[in-house]
Amino acid sequence: MSRSNLNTFSPQHASAATQQSVLPTFEKGSSVIVVGAGAFGSWTSLYLLREGFKVTLIDAWGPAHSRSSSGDETRVIRSTYGANELYFDLNVQALALWKENQRSFGQQLFHNTGVLWFCYEETTPLVDDSLPFAQKHRMEYQYLSPLELRKRFPLIYVDDLHHAYFDPYGGYLQARQSVQAVSTCFIKEGGDYIQSFVKPKAISSDKLCGVSLSNGNHLEADAYIFACGSWLGKVFPDVLGDVITCSKQEVYYFGVPSHESLAYDQLPVWVDVDGKDFYYGIPGNSNRGFKLGVDIRGEKFDPTSGDHILDPETLDKARRFITHRFPSLKHAPLIENRVCPYENSPDGNFIFDLLPATSNAFVLGGGSGHGFKHGPALGQMVAKILSGDQKVPTLFLLKNRIE
Repeated sequence: MSRSNLNTFSPQHASAATQQSVLPTFEKGSSVIVVGAGAFGSWTSLYLLREGFKVTLIDAWGPAHSRSSSGDETRVIRSTYGANELYFDLNVQALALWKENQRSFGQQLFHNTGVLWFCYEETTPLVDDSLPFAQKHRMEYQYLSPLELRKRFPLIYVDDLHHAYFDPYGGYLQARQSVQAVSTCFIKEGGDYIQSFVKPKAISSDKLCGVSLSNGNHLEADAYIFACGSWLGKVFPDVLGDVITCSKQEVYYFGVPSHESLAYDQLPVWVDVDGKDFYYGIPGNSNRGFKLGVDIRGEKFDPTSGDHILDPETLDKARRFITHRFPSLKHAPLIENRVCPYENSPDGNFIFDLLPATSNAFVLGGGSGHGFKHGPALGQMVAKILSGDQKVPTLFLLKNRIE
């Protein structure tokens, strides 16, 4: 099993990232049950429906509920993944699909603020290794010296930075609103949605025999996809208990000075590439405040019963950072805080594969804190894999984590 990733700015890279494998396929018109209405499950359900499958989407608490990894107000969307071209390409596709779908939803979900990468050294592989992919897609980044940074973004302290890169194509997504919009669209287009807790039934002759619902009903389908986020390890403890783990990640919303509120709202999304604390930020946020996220792996967390309260030491450290990087926020009050449960795979890569010993049940997860942005592209990919129009990236297979 791969060692655990400390952060998800870039999942562990594999030389076999471009290899693909074949999974079982199903005829159009086949029935599919998708368990979990988060970013992965909702988008997958929508694209399966559009591929001609009969889809039932089930969630215990509802789309983008407060326990989920797809809740909160916003998520970053960026293509920068170091040498991981697979994720760069996936995000390029996702970005196109976000733009396309938000038009049909009738609401803005993608905010093109750009993404600013703070680099401490002359060489920063996380960003530098993505530059060829940016050029390939004609999405070049802008190199900014400390002097240029200071002139362009006077709110930011830059004296300890070697340079920055500005990605003008990225930004942030409305998180909770988008998941709910996808689920609403899924229902409008003919999908079935059920709010209920799910338990998988027995496996017989390599087939999952159905699912039991907490409302007393039992459902059967030709195929099943379990996109249960942080609960995947609990649903299948023998297979995924040590593969999908949940960590407690803290997010803070600080109040900015009144005379600088517009200037702060107009800042781009930013990422601090110090290799230690992995802070990132999203200004604006529907007027919720200046968002600061802590991406370094937090403590183990129970997504069902864990209290969504902050850790004072983690907050204190975050305050010291934000005071350093944004000096005028030295006395900024904490307006809100959230806990974002990360559903981590060991190497930060996504998982889509058959549940072992079955030929009709799949697990989809491993978002690891960076999966949200890829939702539409990953959902479209899964739909095409099940219909036989595409193969699965070998990097996503379970065997990479359980051997």
